[in-house]
Amino acid sequence: MVTVINGDGLLLGRLASVLAQRALAGEKIAIVNVEKVIISGSRARVLANYRHKRERGASGNRWGPFVPRRPDHLMKRTIRGMLPYKRPRGVEAFKNIKAYVGVPAEFAGAAMEQPEEVHMNRLNNPNHVTLGAVCTFLGAKF
Repeated sequence: MVTVINGDGLLLGRLASVLAQRALAGEKIAIVNVEKVIISGSRARVLANYRHKRERGASGNRWGPFVPRRPDHLMKRTIRGMLPYKRPRGVEAFKNIKAYVGVPAEFAGAAMEQPEEVHMNRLNNPNHVTLGAVCTFLGAKF
């Protein structure tokens, strides 16, 4: 049984940490509408941060590691950072997570969950950017 989570209006970091914990517990998870996940902060700061990571890598090295451009890949990369992905249990947990842009046909009629603890109504500041806008800025075509 796969748990389907609608990413519309959910915070990226909080969602990634909750999903990492659930995947480590053995749950199979599919995240739909990943392009509508929210990153908190001013648009200029968020885009500058991701552009720096994309161009030069997080380590300041021109050979990487680089941030993915596509929203579904960027979501999985964020979740991977919260898993022990070099250990067998982290590898198994990472295989249990799937991310999709939009809603694929196989999940069109499924009941979708939106965890309250990761919803954007927890934000004190109204500044935010969607993951789709960040990825479009980085050059993604999805």
